[in-house]
Amino acid sequence: MNATLRKVLQHSGAKPVLWLLGLAPFAWLVWGAANEALGANPAEYVIRATGDWTLRLLCITLAVTPLRVTLGMPELLRFRRMLGLFTYFYVVLHLLCYSWLDMGFAWGDVATDIAKRPFILVGFTAFVLLTPLALTSFHRAIRWLGAKRWQWLHRLVYLVAVLAVLHFFWMRAGKSDFAEVFVYAFVLCVLLAWRVIHASLWRRLFSLGGFSR
Repeated sequence: MNATLRKVLQHSGAKPVLWLLGLAPFAWLVWGAANEALGANPAEYVIRATGDWTLRLLCITLAVTPLRVTLGMPELLRFRRMLGLFTYFYVVLHLLCYSWLDMGFAWGDVATDIAKRPFILVGFTAFVLLTPLALTSFHRAIRWLGAKRWQWLHRLVYLVAVLAVLHFFWMRAGKSDFAEVFVYAFVLCVLLAWRVIHASLWRRLFSLGGFSR
């Protein structure tokens, strides 16, 4: 089973399939808008859906390294950049839909709303922090920044994830609907805990001289 999955992941068609899957939610929203299939409040549906997909893809992107290490599948690494860029694609859509459908591209009102409402400020901060990660997700950026600085910069993704969950929590607080929030918070806690434990094990091995050769 493991060998079969690795062959699938190594196949040249795996990335195009992932690309199509990544675009599928966007295609559904476009189709739904064109066919009036997004419910009684399509604007709210689109804003919420793009936000939901941002959070889902962010969690999937963060899960790539733990799954790669735990399952012993280095092939998973080749999909991480595409997943990260799709995360950014949906957060840009989320911000654009809010600015357009909710605020009518009145940029002064958008700025006032961001400053006035904490949950929007937190979400916007997550978007701002995610932007340099998307811009430096290419191999040239690694060479330009250097591997260490690039790694430190991209660790901001965990702060972005915390802010995204907090944004979602405050958004749902008005309706006291926290079921999905707790799911995302649990997933994020597991991924963060894995990262801390894994980093601690590596430090311990280095301190014992286990990788001195």
